[in-house]
Amino acid sequence: MKKLAIGIDIGGINTAFGLVDENGDLYAESVISTKKYPYFEDYSTYVNDLCEALHTMVGSLSFDFELVGIGIGAPNANYHKGTIESPANLWKYRPENASQDEASRIFPLAADVQAQFPGVEVLMTNDANAATIGEMVYGNAKGMRDFVMITLGTGLGSGFVSNGEMIYGHDGFAGEFGHVIVERNGRECGCGRRGCLEAYVSATGIKRTAFELMATMNEPSELRDIAFSDFDASMISTAASHGDKVALEAFRITGEMLGRALADVVTVTSPEAIFLFGGLAKAGRFIFEPTQWYMEENMMFTFKNKVKLLPSGIQGKNAAILGASALIWQHMAAE
Repeated sequence: MKKLAIGIDIGGINTAFGLVDENGDLYAESVISTKKYPYFEDYSTYVNDLCEALHTMVGSLSFDFELVGIGIGAPNANYHKGTIESPANLWKYRPENASQDEASRIFPLAADVQAQFPGVEVLMTNDANAATIGEMVYGNAKGMRDFVMITLGTGLGSGFVSNGEMIYGHDGFAGEFGHVIVERNGRECGCGRRGCLEAYVSATGIKRTAFELMATMNEPSELRDIAFSDFDASMISTAASHGDKVALEAFRITGEMLGRALADVVTVTSPEAIFLFGGLAKAGRFIFEPTQWYMEENMMFTFKNKVKLLPSGIQGKNAAILGASALIWQHMAAE
């Protein structure tokens, strides 16, 4: 009987999911809104709606199969506990919440999903870690023992692989590269701090950069007539392809921030390669070229010209689903 796993990717805007086999072939997929449940204030309804949609998807296939597991990639997911804990893009830090019990910001999603799928193993990890595992199982990192994955979406996530193993740390939260401080007292970040890399290098970050540039540059730009609420990072890519100077400068600044930060990471982990994944990575040379230049410019001499900067091999609209499902296949292979 065919074995399939469900991969679930929880993003700040949507939650996408699909049924995937061990070769990475997708048999069914669907999506529900995450944004409909702002800051998980109606968490129980979100879980019920998600599980209902999952059951509908499972029932849509016309052949018999064995559901071997459910893999979930989510912001601030704890692999060891199966919980989502204070996710910067799903749960917003607010001062009035500061005195609340820590448990009020912990969501036991793996257990809650498993309760509605009795007998099916549910594993959850950070969304960026899921993409990292997907790269190992399906993508360009096959056979690599040491590499870094950087996910550039609504926020900035990362996954670190050393000697062929994911680095989770003692508490399950290792690899929060998006929340290293790159600008003291800089932009406010969704995590509640200021100056995090994510606030500059992400789809939302480059959007903020573009608007700041339009306030300080006199250059004409096709971006000037777009309202902030209607603005999308892909519009900056389109404008850059037209030679728009504001858009090109936004990418240069973004690449500079990312390249400098990656040069620091290399001194700690000495990876064979660094992969860029996610919507912002689809900008191609506009993000890769400045990132590569500033990374090498700021690299310690020992590491210069040794680390490859590469696009993800699973980049595509189903990539995040594949990454989450890979969590199950990797677990099964290790048993």
